[in-house]
Amino acid sequence: MHNLTLLGLLAVPLIGSIAIFALPTGKNLLAKQIALFASVITFLYAIVLGVDFKTSAGASRFQFNASWVWIKNLGVHFAFGVDGIALVLIAMATLLVPCVVLSSWNTFDSVTDAEELETTTRSPKTYFGLILLLEVFMIGVFAATDVFLFYVFFEAMLVPMYFIIGSFGGPRRQYAAMKFFLYSLFGGLLMLASVIGVYVSSGTSSFAFTDLVGHVPTGATQKWLFLGFFIAFAIKAPLFPFHTWLPDAGAEAPAGGAALLVGVLDKVGTFGFLRYCLPLFPEASRYFAQPILILSVIGVLYAAFLAMGQRDMKRLVAYTSVAHFGFIGLGIFAFTTQGGTGAVLYMLNHGLATGLLFIVVGYVVARGKSRQITDYSGTAKVTPRLGGTFLIAGLAALALPGMSTFISEFLTLLGTFTRHKALAIIATTGIILAALYVLLLYQRTMQGVVSEKVAAFRDLNAREIFAVAPLIVLIFALGIYPKPVIDIINPAVKFTMQDVGKTDPQPQNAAQLGGQK
Repeated sequence: MHNLTLLGLLAVPLIGSIAIFALPTGKNLLAKQIALFASVITFLYAIVLGVDFKTSAGASRFQFNASWVWIKNLGVHFAFGVDGIALVLIAMATLLVPCVVLSSWNTFDSVTDAEELETTTRSPKTYFGLILLLEVFMIGVFAATDVFLFYVFFEAMLVPMYFIIGSFGGPRRQYAAMKFFLYSLFGGLLMLASVIGVYVSSGTSSFAFTDLVGHVPTGATQKWLFLGFFIAFAIKAPLFPFHTWLPDAGAEAPAGGAALLVGVLDKVGTFGFLRYCLPLFPEASRYFAQPILILSVIGVLYAAFLAMGQRDMKRLVAYTSVAHFGFIGLGIFAFTTQGGTGAVLYMLNHGLATGLLFIVVGYVVARGKSRQITDYSGTAKVTPRLGGTFLIAGLAALALPGMSTFISEFLTLLGTFTRHKALAIIATTGIILAALYVLLLYQRTMQGVVSEKVAAFRDLNAREIFAVAPLIVLIFALGIYPKPVIDIINPAVKFTMQDVGKTDPQPQNAAQLGGQK
């Protein structure tokens, strides 16, 4: 098979990245222009894929398939294809990248002045080259249909993000970058061992996802292999208690890097649960589902309480994401189509909302040169456009009805409730806590008496507004009419539920309930 569609999607940002790195030193403006052009073309390319994607009954699970032999003796192929889950995540990634490029055009929020910029080890040109290189790996990890190729992209993502955090981050950037790298590398090594185990135990002499499904031996072997994949993905997500690297990395990364880290890279973990853990290890997935659901609920509540106690704005946003990933974990391991669809929709909408929130927080930090909440007061009175955008981002983060995140949260909890009523009820309290930490953040930074520092702030300019406008439009559009996206996601979720051997619980009518009494 030689369908070049997905290869073309990978080629656009790759060519853009190479072109930027080849520029002479000092050509920062041209680097920005190339990055913006390449990222916009990539996004439009992804939109065309979405239009061509078939959701009708009988349509193939994976579309735009392509496969070339890579390592013949091991059965490794350079193979690509997308289902509905991968498609929406690729679309989200390709949208966030041009938003990040525009929002980072003139500033890195952690660089306080020109002197500090000169002391960093990388130039702005390098930053934008790394962003496009990261986009290549993000698309590849979602589109790969060969397990070994997926692992290669999974590990390759670490490199550009490590340099983005370590070279352009805050005062503790080197510590945060190293912590991020070591945690992710440890998870990757566990996955590598499990990938080899799957290859050997399946007896298929192939790394192709479709060849491996249904061929991993049951029993103890499948459980151990599942744990290798699960821990790697739980670290990447991150799911409680594997989350401790994220607050440091999210706080120290530049705002654009943090938006991609939490908005896209972390979705690779929850994507991996659906794409690999459930279909390859159905028996083990059912066996470990209950403790994973409990960990997810703990993560929702634990991260929410920690978020309320944060004084660092970016660290607070990072903790909110740990709570949101708890909801996604609930939807995935509830083993219902409503929960699974809600979880995938949550991945998409969380990327939009949290990406928006990180970018807007970056705007505030770039103006005030501080991440501390106590350093800001009355910002909305001086900069009403910034204050309004901050409010929209915050309301999206707390899943206000009418915004896209509400639909995701509702489906996730509804799908969980049909199988695990107690866990769903406990997790629902996380919604109340989310309202507390988001509204308190807004009140302390945007309302109140105007501080001396804030009085000199300028409001959002046209470029800054344009950078976040697509995210705001989609948050409201998908909150009002999510059907087109749900129609793309549903078939892929149903295939996954078939792989894991689970069907939706049948509703009980009044006569059945009366008989039980």
